[in-house]
Amino acid sequence: MRAIDRAGSGRPLPSETRPVLLATAGLVLLLPALVLLSLLIGTGSSSVGGAWDYLVGDPAARADAQLRLAVMDVRLPRTLAAVLVGACLGTAGCLLQAATRNPLAETGLLGVNSGAAFAVVLGLTYFGASSSAALMVWALLGGMTASAVVLLLAASGRAAGSPLRLVLVGSALGATFHGLTSYVLLGTRSTYDTYRYWTIGSLAGVETADLLPLLPLTALGLLVALGSARPLSALGLGDDIARSLGHHPGRIRLIVAGAVSLLVGCAVAVAGPIAFLGLLAPYAARALTGARMAPQLVLSALIAADVMILADILARIVIRPWETPVSVLLAFVGGPLLVWIARSSRLSTAGAAA
Repeated sequence: MRAIDRAGSGRPLPSETRPVLLATAGLVLLLPALVLLSLLIGTGSSSVGGAWDYLVGDPAARADAQLRLAVMDVRLPRTLAAVLVGACLGTAGCLLQAATRNPLAETGLLGVNSGAAFAVVLGLTYFGASSSAALMVWALLGGMTASAVVLLLAASGRAAGSPLRLVLVGSALGATFHGLTSYVLLGTRSTYDTYRYWTIGSLAGVETADLLPLLPLTALGLLVALGSARPLSALGLGDDIARSLGHHPGRIRLIVAGAVSLLVGCAVAVAGPIAFLGLLAPYAARALTGARMAPQLVLSALIAADVMILADILARIVIRPWETPVSVLLAFVGGPLLVWIARSSRLSTAGAAA
């Protein structure tokens, strides 16, 4: 059966549309399969069969308190967290690469990660923050504050909103926060031990109650991202052409930077700094979609969510009964891929498409 267009006219879809539709359908179908696998597999003693019996409603399994704890209180929250973090980082990376027209732009460029890290250290050292919920609040506040400062500085002056200015201001502020973080950590060993665990990047210990306050912020960031698809497509043609089409490049970049900061702030608050995912997922999506921004955003979110769940599953079983931080697995795969991307002859083409 041949593919038909949305109007139902029977005309074949353009050849460049079919791979995007197939990839989207495959990723959508893969997501619930990975969610189910994540609920079945853990680091503890609960078997896959026992978890399956619990999910299908077996009375004996439902009566097992340990099994309920493993499936509903441990695996389900971190699975939901993996979807949220992946979607946030994938979308944010796609937005940032398009706004800066740099296919190697990474979500940490706006200083969100370093701002969140500094806030976590302040909370640990001077305000007695110790629970995971408290650290999430401090991380979110720090990331959003850092991004607000970057946006204010980048919006001032003659080159307001330019991609180079955004990156330079974000990098400079990130280095400043990194230095301040190191200074505070020098005299506080106990803070360093907790901070070291947080900064590794992991989904262990996430609770459903921690995620609920972040859902409205995540939804807002995703809505702004989808609303920015058309202006970003015009921006990809160059600032002059975007202006001739009625868009304001500086304003677009500042709005996008705000959405990126919101999404990355939520992701960092849940899982700590996660590298490479916000860079690689958009690159993979762009290889399928070309310069079309709306499909890029959707595919980037789906790819990153699927990869994040898969990485979290592997993190539980690689060195079982212990657990590997998910950021370590992503870095192990992402590092070589980044080198390959940087050496690729298609890099300049990808940058133009962004």
